[in-house]
Amino acid sequence: MTKLMQWLFLLSIYGIFYVTALTETLPLSLTENGKFVVAISPIILVGLFGIYSVFVILYRVATFNDCEKAAEELKKQIVEAKKDLSSKGLKFD
Repeated sequence: MTKLMQWLFLLSIYGIFYVTALTETLPLSLTENGKFVVAISPIILVGLFGIYSVFVILYRVATFNDCEKAAEELKKQIVEAKKDLSSKGLKFD
C-alpha cells in the first residue's frame, strides 16, 4: 500500500465519520459543543497538518547530509570541462 493510498484511506474513514456525525445518522447524541468541535475539526486537522509539515521540513533541513566527495568530483569535472571548452575556442571570464 502506497503512502497516497494510506492517506486516502484515512481521509475517507474520517469523511465517513464526519458526515455521519453532522447529519446525525448514527444513534450518537452530541451536545452543542460536540457538534461545534466536529464542525470545525477539518480546520483543526489542516492546522495540525501544517504544523507537522513545518517540523518535518525543519528536521530534514537540519539533518541534510553534505556530500563532500561528490562536491570534489564535481569541481574536478568542471575544471576538465573548462579545459576542454577552452581548447575548442570558448573564452571564460
